[in-house]
Amino acid sequence: MVDYNINMKNIIKRNIDEHKDVLAQLDSLEPQIANVASILIKALDNGHTIFWCGNGGSASDSQHLAGELIGRFKGDRRPLKSISLNSDSAVMTCIVNDYGYEYIFSRQIEALGNKGDVLIGISTSGQSENVNNAFRMAIKNELHTVGLLGKKGGEALQIVSHSILVPSQTTARIQEMHITIGHILCELIEEGLGINV
Repeated sequence: MVDYNINMKNIIKRNIDEHKDVLAQLDSLEPQIANVASILIKALDNGHTIFWCGNGGSASDSQHLAGELIGRFKGDRRPLKSISLNSDSAVMTCIVNDYGYEYIFSRQIEALGNKGDVLIGISTSGQSENVNNAFRMAIKNELHTVGLLGKKGGEALQIVSHSILVPSQTTARIQEMHITIGHILCELIEEGLGINV
């Protein structure tokens, strides 16, 4: 039976208020965001590739942010080297079938990643085994590693070289902040490289 009497106003207000509270705390992450942006700008300026990966909503964010760099974010410019490891269904299902889901990203990094490239793994918990395996492979192959994380950062926080940890325990709020941070990084990249690079 559908409950037509739920208090929609309270649910909506609670979610908006929680979003505002977490968003207000992003100011404290300015040094980490600026540091990661500098790493991305330098890598792209030197012809390297930014790789992205994540699961579920974070997979969508990976594709979204890779697209912002290959296409454009704000201004017309040359396309920037950016790949979402979530995008090739044939490759992903091949790896899952032959090796297991925990290797879905690390296998791709082993094949495609080069020294000086950057892997950005997006995980609301930091406990995603496939993302953490990708971080390990990236470190082995001398890529820069960046975790867009939430909650307490999980195992990923101990693996990555650089992290941006959203101060929330709520998955939905963390995801909302991850895409906000991702958009900030895209703007900083365009500004750092020059709008018509």
